Amino acid sequence: MIEPHAPAPPRSPAPRSAPGGSDGPARLPVRPGTGRFLVLTGAFVCAACGLVYELELVALASYLMGDSVTQASVVLSVMVFAMGIGSLAAKRLRRLAAAGFGAVEATLALIGGCSAMALYAVFAWTGDWGGMWADGSRCLLVAFSLAIGLLIGAEVPLLMELIQRIRRQDAGGAVADLFAADYVGALVGGLAFPFLLLPFLGQLTGTLLTGAVNTVVGAALVLGLFRRDLTRRARWLLLIGNGLVLVVLASAAVLVDDFERAARQAMYGGDVRVALQTGVKEVVLAGGTDGRPLDIYFDGRLRVSGRDEPRFHEALVHPAMTGPHARVLILGGGDGLAVREALRHSGVDRVDVVELDAEVVRLARTDPALSGLNEHAFGDPRVRVTTADAFGWLRGATPAAYDVVVSDLPDPGITASTKLYSQEFYGLARRVLAPGGRLVVHAGPVASGPRVYWTVEATVRAAGLRTAPYGTGTRRASADAGPGRTPAERARAPRDWGFVLAARTAPRPRLDPDGPRPSVLTEASLAAGERAARRTRIAGLPASTLVHPRY
Repeated sequence: MIEPHAPAPPRSPAPRSAPGGSDGPARLPVRPGTGRFLVLTGAFVCAACGLVYELELVALASYLMGDSVTQASVVLSVMVFAMGIGSLAAKRLRRLAAAGFGAVEATLALIGGCSAMALYAVFAWTGDWGGMWADGSRCLLVAFSLAIGLLIGAEVPLLMELIQRIRRQDAGGAVADLFAADYVGALVGGLAFPFLLLPFLGQLTGTLLTGAVNTVVGAALVLGLFRRDLTRRARWLLLIGNGLVLVVLASAAVLVDDFERAARQAMYGGDVRVALQTGVKEVVLAGGTDGRPLDIYFDGRLRVSGRDEPRFHEALVHPAMTGPHARVLILGGGDGLAVREALRHSGVDRVDVVELDAEVVRLARTDPALSGLNEHAFGDPRVRVTTADAFGWLRGATPAAYDVVVSDLPDPGITASTKLYSQEFYGLARRVLAPGGRLVVHAGPVASGPRVYWTVEATVRAAGLRTAPYGTGTRRASADAGPGRTPAERARAPRDWGFVLAARTAPRPRLDPDGPRPSVLTEASLAAGERAARRTRIAGLPASTLVHPRY
């Protein structure tokens, strides 16, 4: 506990402290009350910046490496551990609290502000090198989490010393004041990142701006309020150091657009036509002109390959259309390709599409290559699109309203998709099926991911439906929405797709004898896919639920 200073005895000389020391009250250019307010304000801003760095690492790592739960756990655990080490290490800087805090904030602004660009650059340009570089992005993520955590942890002891230098008070009161400013700042930073920085500036520019704010506030607090505690050399070093940090951050901000274009070309090739952040995900369209096939990427994953997408969408839609199919519900499918296959069947009166991302639907309507690929499916008057989360929409849907439900959703191995492959979700889908209706689910690759595939099948059965598993293959890298991110991983993408056809009575995958003839899918290939899927069966797998996801 820090005890208040006893009054000096009469005629005793007042203690003097050397510049940069902390043996006496700070010589401030403002009143002590104003000085305390400014220090707490600085703590508030620095805490907001620190949380932005933390959230940026989690968000970018989830985008680049997938599995948001794992990435968040790694970043948060490493960062909290490093904060403890940083707090201990900062004890050695307490006698140089002002200079130490200025140096810590300049370093934090540089590392935190540039962390997003560095992580993205390593992923884009070295992600397919393999060998010792195979986990380069993950190693860099841990390194940034450790460095940022150390610097954030060092802030609190130094700020505590600065507050006590202004006016001594009991430790409990000083801790309460400082932590209040710190936690409220963290709240503001946590809300600013998803609602302001990410949608309006993007991850890279938003993080660079945060670094600039961090270095300006840190430098202003030390050089403006505690400049008399610094030696002349320390003042110049801090001024030059913070100036260089601002120059680096400003230069990076100017070049960020060129950097993003170059990184995308390194990741997707040189024919990227559209790249946008929709608020739900990043969407990239590559090719689609001059005879080149159209490739669609969602958050770095190859979602649709124009070379062989008919294999996927024909196998997904046509077996489920055998039987009554006047009313069709497509969950996901904002690219319009599943809609295209459904509309080829006569007798379809209505197709409802529930898609979370309105921008994907807009591209499917307006982009020449994508609208040509889906044969302008969204222009058909029988098609109605609702922008909503599929799970929430199903909860309010009319029971027994659809003859066919097509689940064209991202791969179950992606954390954000887990609830869309749960027993609760399939229970809701079962409720909207009319008598004799059928549900078909894209369940991930069969041969390369049998445990995930058969977990999906077990989960559908647990919802009270009978199932018929089947798969199909392709000669080249698939349009599977699997977790592959780097060019090398996409080149090794699973070469098969797996599906589960389900109904209240035992279904059988087959083509409608009175329906259209698919361009690729045949009765023979469908039967072969059914036999191949059954050979990979893993029995006894438990169902995946909201509270106990199995993927």
